[in-house]
This record gives sequence, C-alpha cells and structure tokens, in this order.
Amino acid sequence: MGRKRLPRPKSSVYITPDGAERLRAELDHLWRQERPKVTQAVSEAAAQGDRSENAEYIYGKKRLREIDARIRYLQKRLDDIQIVDRPPDDTARIFFGAWVRLEDDDGRESVYRIVGADEFDPGQGWISIDSPLARALLKKTVDDEASVELPGGRRNLVVLEVSYRPI
Repeated sequence: MGRKRLPRPKSSVYITPDGAERLRAELDHLWRQERPKVTQAVSEAAAQGDRSENAEYIYGKKRLREIDARIRYLQKRLDDIQIVDRPPDDTARIFFGAWVRLEDDDGRESVYRIVGADEFDPGQGWISIDSPLARALLKKTVDDEASVELPGGRRNLVVLEVSYRPI
C-alpha cells in the first residue's frame, strides 16, 4: 500500500475576527517561542555525538518538522481566509456567524453558532460552516424545518431563534 495521501477537502474561507486573531497568536507563538526552544534542544542533542541512537535528537527533529508544517499551514491559511466582521443584511436568515436555537423531534433544545472550519468547538456549541448540520441550516429562518443526516441517524430540527449575538 502506498503512502500517497488524498488531498484534504477544501474548507470554507470564512472566519470570525476572534478566530483569525487566535490563528495569528498561534503562528506567533510557534514562530517566536516554540520553534526556537526546539531548535536549541536539537542543537544541544546533536552536540552529544552519535545522532542515530540519540532519542532526544530524533524526537526533536520530528517535533521541528511538525512545527514547521503547522507554521506553513497557518501562513497559507491566513493568506486565504476572509474575515467576516459584520452580520449579513438579512439577519432573519441563518448565515455565517449566526447563533441558532433549535428543537429536535423529542423536544430537546440546543444552541449552535456557525463558525469557520478553523474555529469550531463542540464544547461551546460552535459548528463549522462546512458541517452537515450547518449546511442544512443555511438560509433557514425561524419556524423552518431542517432534516440532516448525522452520525446518530437522521434528525429533524425546527429553528426557534436566529441571532447574530450570543443567545
């Protein structure tokens, strides 16, 4: 079996201002703090002699490759993203950045925020605009129904509230 990797699916270019700031902060941290520390550790490990059996050197080089890959990704991603810093003209409909309160068939309510692919956080109820749920909700208004296939099975949801401020 080959090592060829399939390309990652293209993710949405939209991001909130807070999400963009977090990506910039991560890039800055990796570039100014993490990478110099690891580079210094690799240099010190290399000075100890035989590199082929030097675990610190091998691990350090691996970690350096991971950091460099993440830095390249963040630099490219920050060039490609489009910061959405204002609500849409039609705030009655669900678009990027919306907070949405939903009710399922069992009467359970849930609140989600539609955010960029780089900032989703299930613990906070933030879902990626690329997710099946967000795609099913886009352009819906209050009292609209959405049916979505999720890992737990098909769910029917009713939109109870749409806001562009936290619910």
